[in-house]
Amino acid sequence: MACQALLEFGMKDGCHDKLKQTFKEIVADTRDFDGCITLYMIRDRANPSRIIITELWETQEHYEAYSKWHTDRGDMNIPGAMIESPSRRFFDFWGV
Repeated sequence: MACQALLEFGMKDGCHDKLKQTFKEIVADTRDFDGCITLYMIRDRANPSRIIITELWETQEHYEAYSKWHTDRGDMNIPGAMIESPSRRFFDFWGV
């Protein structure tokens, strides 16, 4: 069953341009990773420092493999220093 992953976080002050460039580089690999159906990033209009990454994966196991791959490569160290209050949630389609 497909798995929807949502990652929400705030950007630290002064990090907008560098964080955006960093994610542009990371997102290409994510979209090409086995099991990734789609990924997009959105920004809160009322609070532009809040970002949500919406990812759809074939299974949660595909997402976990991707997450481990990125962690093992150290890819998340740079953006991790520029974000605050991250939360990650997983959702299933309800069928309605």
